[in-house]
Amino acid sequence: MRVPPDRPTSQRFDMNFQSPPERPYSDSPNGLPSSRRNRVFASSTPTLHTLAALVTGGLVVCGLYFGRPMLVPITLSVLLSFLLAPLVNALRRLHIPQFLSILIAVLATVLALAGVGALIAAQVVQLAADLPQYQEAIMEKAKTVQEKTVGRADSLMSRAATELQRITPTPPPAPPQPRGRAARNQPQQPMPVEVHTPAPTPLQLARKAFAPAIAPLETGFIVLVVTIFILLQREDLRDRLISVFGSDDLHRTTTAINDASERLSRYFVAQLGVNVSVGCVIAVGLAGIGVPGALLFGALAALLRFVPYIGIWIAAILATLVGAAIQPQWTMGVSTLIFFIVVDVVAGQFAEPMLYGRRAGLSPLAVVVAAIFWAWLWGPVGLVLSTPLTLCIVTLGRYVDRLNFLTILLGDQPALTPAQTCYQRLLADDPHEALLQADRLLTEMPLIDYYEQVVFEGLRFARNDVLRGVLPAEQLARINQALLDIVEDLESVDDSRHLASSEGESKRKSAEGGDEAALAIPRDGRAVLCVPGRGTFDEVVVAIVCQLLARAGIPCTATTYEEVRNTRAGMVDALSTHAICVVSLDTAESPPYLRNLVRRLRERAPAVPIVVGVRAVRREEGLSIADDALTHLAATLRDLVDECGAALMTRPEARPEALEHKPANLGM
Repeated sequence: MRVPPDRPTSQRFDMNFQSPPERPYSDSPNGLPSSRRNRVFASSTPTLHTLAALVTGGLVVCGLYFGRPMLVPITLSVLLSFLLAPLVNALRRLHIPQFLSILIAVLATVLALAGVGALIAAQVVQLAADLPQYQEAIMEKAKTVQEKTVGRADSLMSRAATELQRITPTPPPAPPQPRGRAARNQPQQPMPVEVHTPAPTPLQLARKAFAPAIAPLETGFIVLVVTIFILLQREDLRDRLISVFGSDDLHRTTTAINDASERLSRYFVAQLGVNVSVGCVIAVGLAGIGVPGALLFGALAALLRFVPYIGIWIAAILATLVGAAIQPQWTMGVSTLIFFIVVDVVAGQFAEPMLYGRRAGLSPLAVVVAAIFWAWLWGPVGLVLSTPLTLCIVTLGRYVDRLNFLTILLGDQPALTPAQTCYQRLLADDPHEALLQADRLLTEMPLIDYYEQVVFEGLRFARNDVLRGVLPAEQLARINQALLDIVEDLESVDDSRHLASSEGESKRKSAEGGDEAALAIPRDGRAVLCVPGRGTFDEVVVAIVCQLLARAGIPCTATTYEEVRNTRAGMVDALSTHAICVVSLDTAESPPYLRNLVRRLRERAPAVPIVVGVRAVRREEGLSIADDALTHLAATLRDLVDECGAALMTRPEARPEALEHKPANLGM
């Protein structure tokens, strides 16, 4: 099929296209019927399952909100059991009975919490008793702050009121007050009435004083009891969860439960260790600075660090205010704030990544959103539990298909593969970001693997879009040009740190600069002729192959599919051509046009080795690219480079006239 006359010649691009069975390949330059161009398929409509999922999600949120009096203690018990599980296991390894190990772990927890509570109470009482000593400094600081803030605001408002009165017209005089009979007829003012409550009894005072502590004590007692039973029946509870959620697939369910328990236990123990260490460091540092109540602020910092992002700064603000209040100068307050910043940066950027394995499994945005959501549901307790609860949900989403979207939205893993990201940047006309991604990936992988695993995989996504007809010709031109620019920019990439021998590779020797590796190719004019297919991106693939061959020390030249097709391979000289490399993304499907191309090349050069790549495989049944002994199929780029080097070395020595018939080198 020919391109319509109204389409410019510059827009005729080869598309890496294989027609469906009912549409055989045509000989048109782009291989795509005009009726299928730029056709976008309709998006799927919402189904009953989507509506049911939304309703279920709403019911779950309502249940969490209205059931918080019962769910909060149970959740605290489950999370506390994750925290105590490593300690119980360590005691069991010392041959201590299970019940005694659990009792020791719970008792140690109660004593630790009681000790921290007593320490905080004692420090609060001491700080409150010492505050009158700093009354003069506090009043001086308050006066200074008032003059700098409220005082300036008052003077500004006074000037504004004066100016407003100056431009405001004088109000009319008030009406005269009534006298005589008119005054007697005025309504009487109501008589004020005061209600005095009786003095509370000692029992009422005691109840009012201890009421705030009764509810936390009740919740704590329930949490400890439930935790003991959870630890006693861990194996039985695990078996019941497996039976409920997936007894048909024991491996997957067991893996999910073990992953969740291990991840949460590791996270809690690591976070507890980091928070306690931070609290100790802050207490010692504040004591050295001279801030009163250093132990109090150290304990507050350790506890509030369980609240993500904002907890440590609540303790920092309180300590800074106290440090600034006890001196006429601001030196102690500024030193306290700087000390908190240094400690938090060291803990957050060095200690936590080392203990958590770089990440806790959640993205920073997910931590913030989860804190807001759980604080709205369960108040301060939800704020403290937001990170572990969200981590449980993300872990569950890794093994439950219908909840996988939660892992994608909240997890810290990349949402797209490197190949998808590369193709998305090209679709968004952002080749600069694609090049930056290449620079990042090339620090971890060699250039040939980047082309194989990222660029080629991304081009296969693009090829599928070409088959669907959703990419216009202008966008295809921009994608091709962007890819050629990226290949050109990667010409000078230092790949020496990734050079290594692999199974099946030829012997390599490093160049003097350590930047390249060269095969022992005779320098007598031998070269590989690279021929692309007619696919949309095959010329880009040829440019990549030529670059890799040159980096491997293999001389190569390139031609175009149209030149070979129009001359029916007449430009291929059997005497001057030493090896031919046919490169296309269509080789995996073995389309008819590619088989015809290889056949014409074989007829023109019957004794020349031909290498076909990439992803080319011999098929046991059906058609293949070629079956003769001199045609080699390469499944990967590494195989392609090795096959080209081997084919070039097996040919007889080239004659001098071989250099006179080289086609133009495209893409190099």
